[in-house]
Amino acid sequence: MKPIIFFDGGCPLCKREIAHYQRIDKRKAIQWIDISQPSAELDDYSISQRDAMEKIHGVNAQGQTLVGANTFVMMWQQLPYYRHLGNAIHYTGLTSPLNKIYDRFARWRFKRRCKDGCSL
Repeated sequence: MKPIIFFDGGCPLCKREIAHYQRIDKRKAIQWIDISQPSAELDDYSISQRDAMEKIHGVNAQGQTLVGANTFVMMWQQLPYYRHLGNAIHYTGLTSPLNKIYDRFARWRFKRRCKDGCSL
């Protein structure tokens, strides 16, 4: 199974960042799913639309659901130019502190993205 990244394609910041990763994913190692478009894949992994909007989610090759910095680390481990960064963060135990930083950013992004209401 290919790893999956669920991203908010309706968020300009997220869309731009994910587009960068998609461009370097020449091997098509990751399945990219835009959660701003209707899809059933979130239900397949018991992820609510709101949870997916609040924080980035992914599914690794073993079928485990990941959230936040864990998702980025898994994604980076699959991509050229980022593979070493992903492995370094994973093996040095920096994922936990990065999750704390990401959580603050995700709260800010969600409030900003949904300040006028989101269609959740």
